[in-house]
Amino acid sequence: MMFQPFPKRTAASARASGWAMPWLLVLALATALTTLTPGRALAMKIQQIKTPGGITAWLVEEHSVPLIAMRFAFEGGSAQDPAGKEGLANFLGGMLDEGAGDLNARQFQESMEELAMRMSFDDGRDSFYGSFETLTENRSRAVELLKLAITKPRFDAEAVERMRGQYLANLAYAQRDPTRVAADRWMALAFSGHAYGRPANGTPESVAKITRSDLADFRTRIFAKDALRVAVVGDIDAKTLATMLDGIFGQLPAKSKLAPVAHVEPKAAQKLTVIDMNVPQSVARFGLPAMARADKDFMAAFVLNNIVGGGFASRLYAEVREKRGLAYGVDTTIVPLKHASVFIGNVATKNEQIGQSLELIRSEFKRVAAEGVTEDELADAKSYLTGSFALRFDTSANIANQLLWTMVEGLGPDYIENRNGMINAVTLDDVKRVAKRLFDGKEPIVMVVGKPKGLTPGG
Repeated sequence: MMFQPFPKRTAASARASGWAMPWLLVLALATALTTLTPGRALAMKIQQIKTPGGITAWLVEEHSVPLIAMRFAFEGGSAQDPAGKEGLANFLGGMLDEGAGDLNARQFQESMEELAMRMSFDDGRDSFYGSFETLTENRSRAVELLKLAITKPRFDAEAVERMRGQYLANLAYAQRDPTRVAADRWMALAFSGHAYGRPANGTPESVAKITRSDLADFRTRIFAKDALRVAVVGDIDAKTLATMLDGIFGQLPAKSKLAPVAHVEPKAAQKLTVIDMNVPQSVARFGLPAMARADKDFMAAFVLNNIVGGGFASRLYAEVREKRGLAYGVDTTIVPLKHASVFIGNVATKNEQIGQSLELIRSEFKRVAAEGVTEDELADAKSYLTGSFALRFDTSANIANQLLWTMVEGLGPDYIENRNGMINAVTLDDVKRVAKRLFDGKEPIVMVVGKPKGLTPGG
């Protein structure tokens, strides 16, 4: 239940020149000084704002440091990529700071450096994300650059081809990375025929086909006010923020033009698939259908995941690594997408030991479905999950991340205050019921990449 981190890349920091460094140091210092104590962070006041232009935003005012951190999201990520143009949303994320308005790529990025602002864009399966930070005294000029990036990106031929080269190089590297291959191929298998099954970063063939017109059309379809959510933390009041947001986003269309995406459950006729790769250890990704975020059992499933595979004190970590030394690590998580929810896990170990590791994982799923968990396990999971929550709110940027995640998930602002109480309300009976729903009679879909010994692909 962590919000997706920002950013994949930061153009300004990558291209910082010597004369811009003093400002960058000021911004870094300001960010550091905005660290909040856990008690203060969780007691923050969240203001809900509706601008005159119809934009929804949440604001936490923090005037002790002259810094503004903003996170925003448009509904419609890589699931909106047209067939044959997979990787389009990802490509767009790298292009929006590559020139806008009257500024070419170099001029735009030099302007960012001069202002010591941070701006980046990234895509998820269901949303397209933006990240923005500026010092208060540079707000007006920094906001103007953000507005240009969102409303008037240039998509110059030189920049498009340069970024295409970077994406093709990344794809070539990813094809040799067993962890990336396992993750991508698991999604392709489990969601075959669905938008979630298409490669989010594209393929060499699809990325090669993406044109300037494709980028412009995709931006026009998803950048709209009805699909926008915004979270802001920092040195700004509600009235000023409303004016600022209408200035940035006010020219966007009122309605997005999203393609419908069907609700789906992961499934595969063949439960074990092996992809041959000449590497010294095999990597496995395994997964099952899980509870949707709005499901009444989701919070109990979240607690159960922590007990089963969500941390260093989990059952899988103890059985696979600590007791038998079969793998350096094993982990699981619940990923509630907008149109599906999955319980996902990963393990990597020697080719000779991957079969034994997977059998232990399956056995643990069956055991927890049959027996539930102990009172001590439940108490320890609750203590960890509630105690660590405040660490997500230690800086203005992290607070903005969490606020936006809460908005995107369709949760109210009171969720942050009530979340720990919801975890503490989970009972042993709740966990046992959810364990049966999740694991009883279920066989995980498993994707193995490497040269595993003793594994027979199939059902």
